[in-house]
Amino acid sequence: MPADEPIALLDLATGAFAERLAAIGPDQWGQASTCAGWTVRDLVGHVLGGNAMAVALLDGASADEAMAYLAGLPVEDDAVAQFAANAAAQLDAFRSDGAAERVCHHPMGDMPGAQVAGFRIGDLTLHTWDLARSIGADESLPPDLVERVWADLSPMAEMISSIGLFGEGPSGTVADGAPLQQRLLDLAGRRP
Repeated sequence: MPADEPIALLDLATGAFAERLAAIGPDQWGQASTCAGWTVRDLVGHVLGGNAMAVALLDGASADEAMAYLAGLPVEDDAVAQFAANAAAQLDAFRSDGAAERVCHHPMGDMPGAQVAGFRIGDLTLHTWDLARSIGADESLPPDLVERVWADLSPMAEMISSIGLFGEGPSGTVADGAPLQQRLLDLAGRRP
């Protein structure tokens, strides 16, 4: 895999989320999202927190310090501008010299920055669909992102429901020949 591929995919995932974020209507912020217990505002705050956590991890934050971001960030009045600045900081952090190899003290354990980038690609991709479904926007995801997140998650299919991050995990009802996006969403506990 070329060294710049994760950055290109992270940039693509960032753009996909930004597009859905810009489509949120003023009356949609408080409505329920597809993520149980979260409003649309909560979902956006979670993504903002994830981006900020990645920056902090690449800057040497401890796992405990990183945990503070898991609750998300408050969403400002101009959420589009807030996300643009927040996402740009994340991209800059991952573009910094040695970021891919830097050991990050993630709450799930120490790992290289490249693995954290993979987590961010997956989080942004899946939450792009969540946001789109929640507000009635275009639910199609860029195929390159779907392929990358599928490659990262599918080896964990047997244990994914026990991780606690993907709801009930795969339903077991989606055919192997179904479109990859449908299989990925099902694997990640989404039921389109």
